[in-house]
Amino acid sequence: MAILTVTGLTVQRGGSVILDRIRWQVMSGEHWAILGANGSGKTSLLSALTGYLTPTDGEVELLSHRYGAADWRELRKRVGLVSSTVRQKIPEDEPALETVISGRQAMIGFWGRITASDRKRGLAILKDIGCADLADRPWLYLSQGERQRLLIGRALMARPALLILDEPCSGLDPVAREQFLQFLQNLGHSPKPPAMVLVTHHTEEIIPVFSHVLVLRQGRVLAAGERRKTLTSPILSRAFNADIRLTRRNDRYRIEIRRKSKKPM
Repeated sequence: MAILTVTGLTVQRGGSVILDRIRWQVMSGEHWAILGANGSGKTSLLSALTGYLTPTDGEVELLSHRYGAADWRELRKRVGLVSSTVRQKIPEDEPALETVISGRQAMIGFWGRITASDRKRGLAILKDIGCADLADRPWLYLSQGERQRLLIGRALMARPALLILDEPCSGLDPVAREQFLQFLQNLGHSPKPPAMVLVTHHTEEIIPVFSHVLVLRQGRVLAAGERRKTLTSPILSRAFNADIRLTRRNDRYRIEIRRKSKKPM
């Protein structure tokens, strides 16, 4: 089953082509990482997928519903988003449980009445993400790692088909980052997980659960497919316009920059 299908997606603003005929498909059971240099189109692609950026041409389908033909406000609830943009908008005095429950309606800043079923599911999610003891703690007094877990819990509240993680490790210290990545590894192997899409600049964050990689360069797809075929030294060298050596140890990756490329590769 196709979770997400992107066909010929083009975004042009003025005389600049931001995304150029992107073709990409995420199938059920796949977890993807997206890599690319600054300005490669990663943020614009995410904005188009979540309905915040209108394409110039092409199509985006989520669960066989096409952008522009379906009610994207409702369809957006099937897409969980964890990003710094969402994190910065959570009210400082909002308790963790309300933050999680707010995800059911994709609202920021919970208001209304909490139903018994919402409370039950919210508490269960807090337990699943290792935050059961934080239910009453306000957002202001949570660590960055706790906040990231809660944002995932918030996204899971609506039972999304797709979970987009936009540089979720940004701002985490090394220990918190490793704990968070292990959490993602476990989530990806849980029963009936959503398809995950991780946007990152760092190859070491591409843990084994991410089976596929999409590499962008100057608004185009440079490579897309299984991780073992796309996460290679030659492809990364072209993506980042540098002489890169990619190594793998204990299922984790790291890169070494040999020298800065003088000419476009």
